[in-house]
Amino acid sequence: MTSAVNAVIYRAQTRPLWASFLFLLSALVLLSGCTRKDIDLSFSGQTMGTSYHITVVTDAGRFPDGVEDAVAGLLDRLDQSMSTYKPDSELNKLNRLGVGEEMTLSADLWQVLQGAQHIHALTLGAFDPTVGPLVDLWGFGPQDTGDKVPSEAEIQALMASVDLGQLHLASDNKVIKRAAINLDLSAIAKGYAAQQVAALLSIRGFSNYLVEVGGELQLAGHNRKGSPWRIAIEAPSPLQGGVERVIALTDIGVATSGDYRNYFEREGVRYSHTIDPRTGKPISHNLASVTVLADTAAVADALATAFMVMGADKTLELAGQRDIPVYLLVKTVDGFQASHSDAFTPYLDGAE
Repeated sequence: MTSAVNAVIYRAQTRPLWASFLFLLSALVLLSGCTRKDIDLSFSGQTMGTSYHITVVTDAGRFPDGVEDAVAGLLDRLDQSMSTYKPDSELNKLNRLGVGEEMTLSADLWQVLQGAQHIHALTLGAFDPTVGPLVDLWGFGPQDTGDKVPSEAEIQALMASVDLGQLHLASDNKVIKRAAINLDLSAIAKGYAAQQVAALLSIRGFSNYLVEVGGELQLAGHNRKGSPWRIAIEAPSPLQGGVERVIALTDIGVATSGDYRNYFEREGVRYSHTIDPRTGKPISHNLASVTVLADTAAVADALATAFMVMGADKTLELAGQRDIPVYLLVKTVDGFQASHSDAFTPYLDGAE
C-alpha cells in the first residue's frame, strides 16, 4: 500500500460477513493442529452494536492489571463518539448541527472524518458516509419498508443531501456543515476502533496480537507458533462458514465486504443492500466480495466498502494505480471467479 493511501489515518454499513469471522478463525486453528489452550491470552466483549475479540501472544500467565478495562474503556469512548444509535453521541450532535454552523470535534472523530474524506476523494465519491438516507429509503436501514422499490423522484429528492464534500474540515478540529447532510461512519469506525485498540496494546508492551472489531482486523507480529497469522477469506454463500482461501499476514489491517446475503428481489430484479452514493441506487455489477489489505484497518474498512460500489474492473484499475492489495470474488454463470491485484500476490503464498 502506498503512503498516499495510508498517511491520513495512523493510528467504524454493517456487513453480513463479520459474523463468520470467529468460525473461520477457529476452523483454521484446528486445521493447524493448535487448540484454544495454545493461545496465550484472549478476551472479548460487545461494542458498536457488534462484538470484539482480542488475542495476544505473550509469555505472561495473565494480562497485566487494567488491560482489559483499558480496551473496554477505549471502545466505549469511540462508540459514544461515533454511534448513530446513541442520541447524545458526538456524531449525532454533528448531524443535528445547522447549515453554516461550526463545531469542535474530538481527536478521534476528527481523524476518522479526515480519513473518510481522503477515501471519498480517492474513490471519486464511491465511499460516502452521507449515503445513509438512501440506504434507509431502499429498506436496508432500521425500518422495514416492505421491499418497496422507491420512485426516481424519491431518490433524487435525497441525492441533494448525499455529498461528504459538504462537510468542511477547518483548522483546530473544527468542522462546518455547508449543507443538510447526515453522516453514518459504520463503514470506517470499526476499522478505526480495531487499530486504536492495537495501538493501545503496543503501548502496553505487546508486539504479537490479533484485534478484531466487527470483522475488521488489525494484526501485529506472529501467532503462538511464531508464524504469521492465518486469516480466512470467506467463500460467498448464503450460509456462513465456507473458506475460499487462507492467507498469512502480519503487521497489517484487513477488511472484507460483500453483498451476497443482504438483498431483496422484485419482479425478477435483485436489489443489493450496497447503495452507490453517486446514483442513489443499488449496485448492479457482479462483484460478490472484496478483501482489502492496508497499513491500517480503517483504510481497509473504507476501501472495502468503496470497492463494492465500484465493481471489479474499476477496483482493479485503482488498486493497480495505487499498489493496493485486493482479492475479489466475482459472480459468474458457473459460480464465482477469483481475481486479485498484483500487490496481493505476495500474500497468496505460505498459508496453504
